[in-house]
Amino acid sequence: MPFVSFNAQGGTVLEPPQATVSGTVTDTSGIPLAGVNLVVESKNIGTISSLDGSFSINAGPSDVLVFSMVGFKTLSVPIGGREEVSVSLEEDVTQLGEVVLNAGYYTVSEKERTGSIAVIDAKTMEKQPVSNPLAAMQGYLSGVNIVQTTGVPGSGYSIEIRGRNFINGVSDPLYIVDGVPFGSQSLGSARLADQIVGENISPLNAINPNDIESIEVLKDADATAIYGSRGANGVVLITTKKGKAGKTRFDAHLSSSLGKVSNFMDLLNTEQYLELRREGFANDGLENLLEEPMFDSFWPDITLWDNNRYTDWQKELIGGTAYHNNAQLSVSGGSQQTQFLVSGAYQKQTTVYPGDFKYLRGTVHSNLNHRSENDRFKFNLTTSYSIEDNQMPSVDFTGMAYTLPPNAPALYDGEGNLNWEGNTWDNPLASLEDTYGSKSKTLISNAMVSYEVLPNLEVKTSLGFTSYRLDTYRAMPSSARNPSLGLTPQNYSSLFTNASQRESWIIEPQLTWRKAWDWMSMDVLLGTTFQQERTEQLVLKGRGFPNNELIWNLGAAETLEVNSNADGEYNYNAVFGRLHLKFLDRYLINLTGRRDGSSRFGPGKQFGNFGSLGLAWIFSRESVFGENSLLSFGKLRASYGTTGSDNIGDYRFLDTYTVSGNSYDGITIVEPTGIFNPEFGWEENRKLEAALELGFFKDRVMINTAWYRNRSSNQLVGIPLAATTGFSQLTGNFDAIVQNTGIEIDVNTVNIQSDKVRWSTNLNLTIPSNKLVAFDGLEESTFANRYVIGEPLSIVKLYKSLGVDPETGLYQFEDFDGDGNTSSTGDREWIEDFSPSFFGGLGNSLSIGNLTLEVFFQFKKQKGFNALRFNATPGIQRNSIVELYDRWQEPGDVNSIQRASSGFDLNNNQGVFQLESDAAVSDASFLRLRNVSLNYDIPTASDGLDINVYLQGQNLWTWTNYLGPDPEQPSNLRLPPLRQVTLGLQFSF
Repeated sequence: MPFVSFNAQGGTVLEPPQATVSGTVTDTSGIPLAGVNLVVESKNIGTISSLDGSFSINAGPSDVLVFSMVGFKTLSVPIGGREEVSVSLEEDVTQLGEVVLNAGYYTVSEKERTGSIAVIDAKTMEKQPVSNPLAAMQGYLSGVNIVQTTGVPGSGYSIEIRGRNFINGVSDPLYIVDGVPFGSQSLGSARLADQIVGENISPLNAINPNDIESIEVLKDADATAIYGSRGANGVVLITTKKGKAGKTRFDAHLSSSLGKVSNFMDLLNTEQYLELRREGFANDGLENLLEEPMFDSFWPDITLWDNNRYTDWQKELIGGTAYHNNAQLSVSGGSQQTQFLVSGAYQKQTTVYPGDFKYLRGTVHSNLNHRSENDRFKFNLTTSYSIEDNQMPSVDFTGMAYTLPPNAPALYDGEGNLNWEGNTWDNPLASLEDTYGSKSKTLISNAMVSYEVLPNLEVKTSLGFTSYRLDTYRAMPSSARNPSLGLTPQNYSSLFTNASQRESWIIEPQLTWRKAWDWMSMDVLLGTTFQQERTEQLVLKGRGFPNNELIWNLGAAETLEVNSNADGEYNYNAVFGRLHLKFLDRYLINLTGRRDGSSRFGPGKQFGNFGSLGLAWIFSRESVFGENSLLSFGKLRASYGTTGSDNIGDYRFLDTYTVSGNSYDGITIVEPTGIFNPEFGWEENRKLEAALELGFFKDRVMINTAWYRNRSSNQLVGIPLAATTGFSQLTGNFDAIVQNTGIEIDVNTVNIQSDKVRWSTNLNLTIPSNKLVAFDGLEESTFANRYVIGEPLSIVKLYKSLGVDPETGLYQFEDFDGDGNTSSTGDREWIEDFSPSFFGGLGNSLSIGNLTLEVFFQFKKQKGFNALRFNATPGIQRNSIVELYDRWQEPGDVNSIQRASSGFDLNNNQGVFQLESDAAVSDASFLRLRNVSLNYDIPTASDGLDINVYLQGQNLWTWTNYLGPDPEQPSNLRLPPLRQVTLGLQFSF
């Protein structure tokens, strides 16, 4: 008998035969559902449904299939000997509660969160032709204002979450990538990159948006206080994709984009330009000089160049086509215990500039997830590695495209060489030899290990490491300058290099205990953080080379200067905790606290305490609301707490010195850079929020409204010092308060849902307000020219323009100080605010069968500097907007543009003050068609093969009254964001 029993347990005789079971999963309307999880009950076998809802799995005739998907009720279906099973999943009316949000140290359901968390998922990001995750977020999240700094590949973005909190201008949030803090501050050097990418080389470019599963933005105190001092400006949690249980699956994504500058300005043509030039000389009484050949080199556009020639320099210099090609391949799969994913991607992006410039990026992303059969032990390892190579001109051609005279000479002579036209101009294409390049390598790795010691008690540790290496250069050969200057490789050619590195490690042991009773549940989290970050930077300059071919060898330089050699170490330690209580399934209390320690403060000031209280009442779960109630969901929530900031740099409380490269009598000198001050401490941000969340018609209409008020105090700024001290400032705390208030509205609706058609709409609106509430001693400080109590931090003080004097034809200004001189600094008292009055986005998604159309608009109400900021005087030697042609010409004319001037007679040119006046500010509001996507899921006969083809447009159309290239980033010196059209293909098998 024992022998027979052993054979029976082995399963070689009694195991029923296995067969392939296939079928389709749809919703109750018959629409196929992709991504449904299928598991054979009691076995380690699983798969997911394809894009058309189809599936196939090996199972026995008596097995049970379990179908589950977020937003739908889980369904168990006995096979009953069938080979084909069709399943219809019913929507869960509590689907909102099933959506799980990443809150950093813990997860929380959408319905039961007490804090403010905004989310963007992979579906929204993956079809946008962007290289930076922040670009995919623009306009989609309430309270999050993101602006692209330039359209040059590899550049960065600015981001503010619920406004600017601190006077020192640092508004960057804390970035957490798979549980690891990631430094977003640029390590670029202004000497190398300022003229092309604005020094803002964003490390976030290293993260492939197609590898991201979701991005959560934590905004209020309840969500951010657990991060303590690091969460004062908000927290951005980036979660990358992970493997799923099921058969091994290959996914490929190919896309190709074409990009062009979306808007060219209307500039003066040759006839208009030369008319203004000559009129300007006549108005200045200098027209006789035009007849003197000895002065021709001062105004060659009038006397030497072809007066009938016309070149559209916008088309020549920024009118090219940028190509953006992307290829990605991933493989994933695994059992119920172990899942894996490996993904690799390559991207190439060119520019609209002339020349062969390109931005290359290669990324590798992997994830391994394992859990024991009893689910007590869990292990997760995520690693991302990227290499970037960006080769650009060192100068943005945009400024030259707007200002070069329209009759400037041809770029090349008859022999194909650069045309210097008798050394009368600086050929813009000479800048092609003045090159800039950056190479970076980024590693982000995290390991999470957890073990359930006792029922409901889990011990886990998060281990993280990041490494970011940036090497940039700028080569300035003598051949890039006008030959008339007599520059040679020996006396001019230079090479700047910047070698920077930032490494960080973090260890976070945590203890979690959960317990549920009939009437309440409790979650307790305790943890500690140990983190260290090291930063190094070496900026060198080599000058004087035997020839330009040797410019890349610093060893061949005649002189070698150390412009900067700095290193820093930042140590951080904290203990934190969370207590979450839920009573009667509708009353929620969330308490978080953190005690931070930072090496950036002196003895006695190194530690700070931060915390928050979040409350919520899900009143729709009260007995008065039945299942058939019009109101399907209702929640009131509120939070209050404090976060802080130590974002001031390292060693600011110590006496510090630097080697700047300067010398005295041949001896390198050490220069003092900081004064000892151990008394300054943490900045503090007190956050208050109240919100109402409503759902109607079984959550087909969701409306979330939030009001917030953040007050930042104990501002860390540079206290101005007298020049006799040898220092410009002393880092310390200012008794100043900055307040941000606002209203955020999010609306999501399912307008139509039928067998063949689904139409949904989403809207987000933010109405922010920023104000300097208090600043002791402001009038006596050097900040008096920048800030005003009761006004936002984003104001600028300008002259008040009174238009053009009809008699003199010159600009007039308000004499605020009454000294009779309207151009003194005391007359710059007119205030303009550049912060947005409101911003948001509106999106619609329409699916008809296998065809899906998605349209998203971004809008913003704001002011900005217009084109007059860069030239307000008609007649000077630079092209400008055609509006300058309509100028004052004779006494009695009423006009907004002054008389023409050559620019040589300052008494007849008030334009230098006009561009610093309110006349150079105008409405920069816009409504932009940010994204349009048309997708088609191609039906296939092959089981398991999914094919999706899409056509996508980015920045296709902008409605605005703005006088300038682009209202999003008002500047005539930076390349505006490009209009892009993308054709893409996704297939998996």
